[in-house]
Amino acid sequence: MRMAMRRMWGRLRQKRVKGGKRAGRRMMADMSIALTAPHVEAAERLRDWLQPFGRVFVLTGAGCSTASGIPDYRDADGQWKRAPPVTYQAFTGDPLTNARYWARSFVGWPRMAKSRPNAAHRTLAAWQGGRLSQLLTQNVDGLHERAGSRDVIDLHGRIDQVICLQCRSLSARVELQERLHAANPDWHGLEAATAPDGDADLEGLDFGRFRVPPCEACGGMLKPDVVFFGENVPRDRYERALEALHAAQALLVVGSSLMVYSGFRFARIAHEAGKPIALLNRGQTRADALADLKLDADCVAVLPAV
Repeated sequence: MRMAMRRMWGRLRQKRVKGGKRAGRRMMADMSIALTAPHVEAAERLRDWLQPFGRVFVLTGAGCSTASGIPDYRDADGQWKRAPPVTYQAFTGDPLTNARYWARSFVGWPRMAKSRPNAAHRTLAAWQGGRLSQLLTQNVDGLHERAGSRDVIDLHGRIDQVICLQCRSLSARVELQERLHAANPDWHGLEAATAPDGDADLEGLDFGRFRVPPCEACGGMLKPDVVFFGENVPRDRYERALEALHAAQALLVVGSSLMVYSGFRFARIAHEAGKPIALLNRGQTRADALADLKLDADCVAVLPAV
């Protein structure tokens, strides 16, 4: 273990020389998270697993963003920590549910907007151009892109965009926040815990009083440009990810329990194709029985050490 620690610090010193002082300070901060015996051991095992592969498909989940202040949905056993998210059918079919969603989103959005990439996001961005052949994320926070990752497939969409369900026009979520702010002066200043999709735990309020502006182009209903429960992942997005998985040599899952089928199916497809699978996640996952390597560890600590 001491030898592994020395090797890591040796690599870090080399990268500081190549990347300059600013990059060195950031890597030092990232490595300081990782330098505990269990994390070093997990990093060594993951490095050994990755070694034979030149094209690795990486799928990430909520555990990748918890260190950025965005909580995850599930506990270590894969069970819900909070009420499941609203369904598409309820959002579009019940005006009170729609108002309740947007009221909670209005309060939760500022925290989402202020979140910043962490060491896991930065490490995966640095792997692009090397062995990482495709990054697919179940997250809707956009933090991989903000960390510098390119051509990310956002499986479940992006929370920083809003789509009109009638004319299909897209607009920025920050613009809708301004319109919600103007339409609901009595709701300013409320605070609550938030969820991975920007929802906030507001209860006991009269959501019927919350006013949701319509689409400015056609007057239609606005919805976050994310895949709600009860919706399907767009076919072209799924097929793009599937093509990239088929072209890869192995699958690495980072920070996801894979309890949602839209993510789990990529592990199942990789397994059926005979591709090696590694899982880096705190707690159990739906694909534990399919994996060649399972690391029950914090991805934010382990990845920078790999």
